[in-house]
Amino acid sequence: MRHAFVRYALWLTPLCWLAACQSLPAQPPQTDVLAVPQTAQQAAPQAAPQAAPQAAPRAMACPEGLPGATRCLSGADSEGAKYVIAVPAGWGGVLVLHAHGGPELGAPKLERAVEDLKRWSVIVKAGYAWAGTTFRQGGVAVRAAAEDTERLRRIFVQHVAQPKHTVLHGQSWGAGVAAIAAEMYAGTGQPKPAYDAVLLSSGLLAGGTRAYDFRLDLRVVYQWLCKNHPKPDEAQYPLWMGLPAGARLSRRELAVRTEECLGLGLPAAERSAEQQVRVRTIEQVVRIPERSIQAHLNWATWHFQDIVQRRTGGLNPFGNTAAVYTGSSNDAALNAGVLRYRADPEGVRRFGADSDPNGRIGVPVLSVHGINDPTVFVEVDSVFLATMEKAGTADHLVQTFTDDNEHSYLSDPVYPTLVEALLQWAGQGVKPTPAGIAARCPQFEAAFGPGCRFVPSYRPAALDQRTAARERP
Repeated sequence: MRHAFVRYALWLTPLCWLAACQSLPAQPPQTDVLAVPQTAQQAAPQAAPQAAPQAAPRAMACPEGLPGATRCLSGADSEGAKYVIAVPAGWGGVLVLHAHGGPELGAPKLERAVEDLKRWSVIVKAGYAWAGTTFRQGGVAVRAAAEDTERLRRIFVQHVAQPKHTVLHGQSWGAGVAAIAAEMYAGTGQPKPAYDAVLLSSGLLAGGTRAYDFRLDLRVVYQWLCKNHPKPDEAQYPLWMGLPAGARLSRRELAVRTEECLGLGLPAAERSAEQQVRVRTIEQVVRIPERSIQAHLNWATWHFQDIVQRRTGGLNPFGNTAAVYTGSSNDAALNAGVLRYRADPEGVRRFGADSDPNGRIGVPVLSVHGINDPTVFVEVDSVFLATMEKAGTADHLVQTFTDDNEHSYLSDPVYPTLVEALLQWAGQGVKPTPAGIAARCPQFEAAFGPGCRFVPSYRPAALDQRTAARERP
């Protein structure tokens, strides 16, 4: 398929150390403006308002692990988001713009962007420029994060150089940010998309109104088993709100409670028989591994609090009405005993308007997901495919999967393989296939080490086969 944004055929060798690369472009910096964010229901791009002026970044020492002579910059944008930019020596003109996972809670800290650069240093080693932002605020605010990501691209264009191609990369929750940023700034019908292609890794792509269902399930199952979050002598509240406003429970205090009830943090041999049964019940009913129980419980506490207190105006976006839980030693007692909540339609609408993709992306999209991801279920990819099918853009999407049980990072050769495939697709119109990507990946292992575990034949099941189906408004 010929994409409207491709004005001319080109191909750029992505690994600049394998071929002669051009130096930083000498053209004067360009400025442009941020587009008006679209809601999940809007289909057409709107006129762009004038953007606030952006200060130039300053030089900074590059973190360890980057190639020699890499140029590193940092700064803060007009909204307070902090960012880091890295441009390798002999840069060939491709920018990889990174949207990080999480999300973080609290004020933005530059250290987060520095850590992201260190984790994704393979991008710079492959000869691409890299830029990542902390986002302007902590919390589950997807469209604000999409705006911050696009603002960083414009800072790069204004103060560093005009890229030949820009690949938008979103990781985990940041993949949801990237998907919505692509709708906002590279959507169908836009004559000049901001991004040439999109890479989504380990992505939370089912939208907040679907992807977080299992965390409510974790809260109600945990409470049925443990009865200590909240404790009987504490103020009671509906679990969908995470915590009441002003609650002072700390992560350490919650960890103490999970250790008391489940023995988390203890070797399995030191747990009581009751603790072992409770852990096994959560693993089998909620379908998450033991090693991720504490993290998911944290997210279902403080992130739910952020969503309800700051995003939905106190309305409930989560429900488990009619959900049937299976896998315990007594499913009848479990289903009769767990707390039940009905989602508020307006709460769902508000949360979905910010966090649910609509699939109207007008440029190539390539995704990768570990089949046994313990943090974001691989089945969410089936929801994203259905979203793009509904939008009529499924031909813009290729999904790949790897035999991995990790979430935050797969392996070094995977990412250059995927970026190369995207550039060929965007520049030459050569749409990749999962089998072709799997065959190409081993050629990158000589430079980046082992780690090619693509499974071309894999297709994820429906999300409702992993998370209990429920009534929805």
